[in-house]
Amino acid sequence: MNEVLTFSPILIEGTITTIELTIASAIVALLISFIVGLARFSRHRFVRWTAVVYLEFFRGTSAIVQMFFMYYVLPLLGVNLSPLLAGVIACGLNIGAYGSEIVRAAVQSIGRPQHEAAISLNYNSYQLYRYVLIPQAIPMMIPTFGNLLIELLKLTAVASLITISDLTFMAQIIRVQTALTLEPFLVILVIYFAISSILIAMTNLIAKKFSKGRNTMQAGGN
Repeated sequence: MNEVLTFSPILIEGTITTIELTIASAIVALLISFIVGLARFSRHRFVRWTAVVYLEFFRGTSAIVQMFFMYYVLPLLGVNLSPLLAGVIACGLNIGAYGSEIVRAAVQSIGRPQHEAAISLNYNSYQLYRYVLIPQAIPMMIPTFGNLLIELLKLTAVASLITISDLTFMAQIIRVQTALTLEPFLVILVIYFAISSILIAMTNLIAKKFSKGRNTMQAGGN
């Protein structure tokens, strides 16, 4: 184990890269989740069908193949992406597909009386979603989004296959240079667990904050 710890600088570098990849991909996934999820409610059939095609494509194909396509195939079409950018886009688009279903289900669960109240106030579609549906749906999305964030963290390990110097990539380097297998991968398992525990704690904190605000509003309404 001491031999593995001598490689702590590259383990730290790999940890930082993993965190950067997770955060950047989470931002992309969050944007995609809302765009595609809300597009499912569009009055325009083309928009709805485009959202469905995107959803089914990214849910029905392998994340590894998607990542390989971004990094190895797109350059053949004249689009050159850095390994990190390819990883961010692939992970973000993949997780965003699942996140869009969370958004759709949460918005759809808002009761019909809320729609009727908005109509009585002469709200247009933008105002309906901005001020009525989305604020009430967000607290319901957070716990499931937290689970997706952990899945995203685990998915980033695949990024080592396109030469991103994340934790898994660094563990492979240590294994090659030391001929040790158990120790380096045990270390990164602990690091992944520590990162996921922090993410879970942050998600729970955000969920409690939103739930508290929602309960306060409901109490005030009563």
